[in-house]
Amino acid sequence: MMQQQKLITITDKAVTKVKEFVASEGKQAAGLRVYVAGGGCSGLTYGMALEDTPSEEDIVIEQNGLKVFVDPASAKYLKGSQLDYLETLEASGFKINNPNVVSTCGCGHSFQTG
Repeated sequence: MMQQQKLITITDKAVTKVKEFVASEGKQAAGLRVYVAGGGCSGLTYGMALEDTPSEEDIVIEQNGLKVFVDPASAKYLKGSQLDYLETLEASGFKINNPNVVSTCGCGHSFQTG
């Protein structure tokens, strides 16, 4: 049996940051939804939201005590991606390193896949 490429991995820094957001919101979210939606200059954008429960169709990935929910439609765009959290002098925030992206827009908020 061939091992499938992991759908999405989450860096320790991103896990820590999500847990900080959950604590600051004062709620116990079950996990983080990561999704791809239509929009932006290049056609697709990423989205994230804290959610209490996954839907029946969701793929649930657990890493370092954090559950990530991905719907099947978004999964095809996210396969092999890594969710990271960056802090630089210019900006801080979540970044998805996606090997499927063939081009991005000038603002860096939307992308296209092959």
